Amino acid sequence: MAERGAVPQVSRTRQRALGAMRAFFTPLLPDDYLELINPLWSTQELRGRIERIQRETDTAVTVWIRPGYEWPGHKAGQYVRIGVVVNGVHHWRAYSLTSDPGHPQGLISVTPKRVDEGVVSPFLTQVARPGDIVRLGGVEGDFTLPERTPEKLLFISAGSGVTPIMGMLAALENSGDVQDVVHLHSAHSEDDVIFGSRLKKFDERNPGYKLHLQITGDSGRMEPAHLDELCPDWAEREAFVSGPGEMLDALDEHWESKGATDKLRMERFQPKLDRVEPGAGGTITFAKSGKEAESDGSKPILVAGEDEGLELPFGCREGICHTCIGKLCSGQIRDLRNGRVYGSEGEMVRTCINAPEGPIEIAL
Repeated sequence: MAERGAVPQVSRTRQRALGAMRAFFTPLLPDDYLELINPLWSTQELRGRIERIQRETDTAVTVWIRPGYEWPGHKAGQYVRIGVVVNGVHHWRAYSLTSDPGHPQGLISVTPKRVDEGVVSPFLTQVARPGDIVRLGGVEGDFTLPERTPEKLLFISAGSGVTPIMGMLAALENSGDVQDVVHLHSAHSEDDVIFGSRLKKFDERNPGYKLHLQITGDSGRMEPAHLDELCPDWAEREAFVSGPGEMLDALDEHWESKGATDKLRMERFQPKLDRVEPGAGGTITFAKSGKEAESDGSKPILVAGEDEGLELPFGCREGICHTCIGKLCSGQIRDLRNGRVYGSEGEMVRTCINAPEGPIEIAL
């Protein structure tokens, strides 16, 4: 099943008007005519128009987008799936939202960094222009600030890991909560610092914000052992860390050695699926083939099906690309990234990051 954008928040007045008109349109529906006039008016999926593109580095840009309908909202630090058409084929990728959730003009932004072997990031960084239409998927992610801003914050980021943190900083400034914030960010060179000028201006505007830029090409990597010097009270702060997996693993071990993991939150762009206790597991029934597979609670639905010889759709195997989605017919599932148990009949779920929590049936 091809992925579609999020369901737009269409006003009840428009919904009623379209419903009344459908009987007079055939074979096309009123929705189809609206879409032909303006793709942003689609009532089937949420779309957005690129308003401007801001160059951040040689390989990264910030893309400002105006949603076609009211933006459903997001929390600083979350990410959104962006869909584009490249050579006649729809492609999707997830990007952290780098804009303030309360942007006064109702715009949202993402800041992709070009990955040469990819499809979406080269399009957005090199081909896309203002006026282009993109598809907007659902908002996801639990790497977010708590409702009540902590008194003392520590942000640690590297490379493009700064993108969700930029959204958090924008939200903190908008709410006047930049009280005691330390930000340690590293990049290979000055030219590689995404948001370099914005971060320095943010530092100048906010006395409660302390920025340390580590240029690894000159000074080497920032190691956990450097924390005592860069931020002596690091173990007392609520910490938000985003960057390469190797850095996250090292910092995770460092926080654990000090018994302070309750204050540490991480954003893994390549999530580990073994970081939570496995659930109950159960039998998986694949409706299309009638085959069954077993999971002990730690084995994802996708892997369990493949072990039984099924050819199932997959992409990144990390829960990002949404290629592996299937309709849940019955039962509940457990998200292997965070342990959350959920699921309702008819819900589209990702087989690569979820395991059964009891017997389930899925339309694959």
